[in-house]
Amino acid sequence: MMEPPRLTPFCTLHVQLGPLREMGPGRAGQRRIIPITGGRVTGRIEGAILNLGADWQTIFADGAADIDTRYAMETEDGALIEIVNKGVRHGPPEMMERLARGEAVDPADYYFRTTARLESGDPRYRWVNHLILVGRGARGASGVEMHLFAVE
Repeated sequence: MMEPPRLTPFCTLHVQLGPLREMGPGRAGQRRIIPITGGRVTGRIEGAILNLGADWQTIFADGAADIDTRYAMETEDGALIEIVNKGVRHGPPEMMERLARGEAVDPADYYFRTTARLESGDPRYRWVNHLILVGRGARGASGVEMHLFAVE
């Protein structure tokens, strides 16, 4: 029998968000775009989240959010790394309503999980192209804190 994969802390994303843009109803639910305007990456890789990219969300009838982000960071030594992070955020209706109002909600009171892939053409960081990462997040009033773990 094969041992299950281990999770190793990889980095923390401190993502700053711009004002939410409502797109209206889509095929599967309410659509919205949330600009990614900056932030920091700390951990095994370090650097600044760039002011580009967005979270293209679908909000389902039960209040669950389908997370679909694409953005980029610049490492402290000048390499560019793309971040694609997809997942789901859901919880009891009262918790999701509090999050929507920008209130502080304990991350233990809702489910916010993602899978992430990184990509870089910089020779110093090509190793990130081969990682599978999983994340656990917390939504704040103006940003997201996402802890990524490498699947070993």
